[in-house]
Amino acid sequence: MTMRPPAEIGMPLDEVDTPALVIDLDAFERNLRRLSERIAGSPVKVRPHAKTHKCPVIALKQVELGAIGVCVQKVSEAEAMVYGGIRDVLVTNEVVGRQKLRRLASLAQTARVGVCADDESQVRALEAAAGEAGITLPVYVEVNMGGNRCGVEPGEPALQLATQIADAPHLIFAGLQAYHGSAQHLRGWDERRQAIAQAVDRAGHTRDLLARHSIECPTITGAGTGSFEFEAASGVYTELQCGSYIFMDADYGRNLDRDGAPTKAFEPSLFVWATVMSRRARTGRSSTPASRRWPSIPDRRWSATSPPRPKSAPPTSTAGSPSRPRPTGLASAARSG
Repeated sequence: MTMRPPAEIGMPLDEVDTPALVIDLDAFERNLRRLSERIAGSPVKVRPHAKTHKCPVIALKQVELGAIGVCVQKVSEAEAMVYGGIRDVLVTNEVVGRQKLRRLASLAQTARVGVCADDESQVRALEAAAGEAGITLPVYVEVNMGGNRCGVEPGEPALQLATQIADAPHLIFAGLQAYHGSAQHLRGWDERRQAIAQAVDRAGHTRDLLARHSIECPTITGAGTGSFEFEAASGVYTELQCGSYIFMDADYGRNLDRDGAPTKAFEPSLFVWATVMSRRARTGRSSTPASRRWPSIPDRRWSATSPPRPKSAPPTSTAGSPSRPRPTGLASAARSG
């Protein structure tokens, strides 16, 4: 029996089988272009973080528009990107465990795959895996930019680790991983500017210290959707790792620009299309078959403005109307009319 797919590109929204995760392609493509336009004339390169979409097709589109490669968070994501055609991938995290390191080294035989380290034991394990695979692996020293999660402290601790990497026969010191994650959702423009100014000082100080010890630091990579304008103008950062900009969740949309108004740098392009199957008039409560399966993720990160409704769609106040529960899976892409 031939079954019609639940959604196809260009299908009117009232024909899409719900629940569906819907991309507004026009908004999505505008977001892709806007990042390139915002940094035009700057020497920094774009290395988008693919943990936002985990989709090689989208990553290839980003590369087509000038990205030098992508970032990922773990080895399995790196495998998906490389097998999907991406030739330059940075794992912006530490990789621990013999099996994962073997997979990473195997992957690095077919593409440029970089990885981060913040401890001497990790460097020794990376050297062993790279030597076993017969490859030379690019390794970045992750530096604590103020988030106080992963990363060595700037200055001497970073120098010591970079020296160990540079001395390893099968490793190359590739630069600094200098992402300040906790600055991304600071609401005020000046708050973010000040936080990134401190990160710039830490990264620049570490780079200069490395230079005084004859260790070249070819790359300082970091930045995100909430702060990229500051890193791009810093003269210190060489790569931007923005990821959420392509879909632009509502919480990023609450960040303020220099004028105090909500940012308009990018626009929401990813939405959940669902159906209300029952509504209780007395309480105003509606029920939908799109269940919530990620209770650890705050609702605010997944709320968004509604996508354009086709004229044939039912009004939102009746049964059969669209709702916006948490995403459950990519199902459709649509052009806004």
